[in-house]
Amino acid sequence: MPPTESPKPEMDEGTAEALEAVAEARRRLAEVPASLVVANHAMGLFELAAIHLSAEPVRLSDAQLAIDALGMLVDGLGDRLGEHHDTLVAALGNIRMVFVQRSSAPTPSE
Repeated sequence: MPPTESPKPEMDEGTAEALEAVAEARRRLAEVPASLVVANHAMGLFELAAIHLSAEPVRLSDAQLAIDALGMLVDGLGDRLGEHHDTLVAALGNIRMVFVQRSSAPTPSE
């Protein structure tokens, strides 16, 4: 008996377009050096920390998590980040300094 193909579920036009968009994004991403993608994600962590540090009231534990994650990437990967390493080291130092300033700022009840 010849093998039978399992029926493929019908896909609406929106789903097909979404899948093609994902496939295209993956093709484009494959052309970009990984160091650039990782650096972009690291800057996302920087921005996340900055958002929590600028919130009222400040959300120190959330900011600290983002800063620690950024530090793990930057310190852990070091020179493997290529040309982005120095920029990320500076960004990490800056956000750590802001964290210290915000964590030692007087609260409204003081």
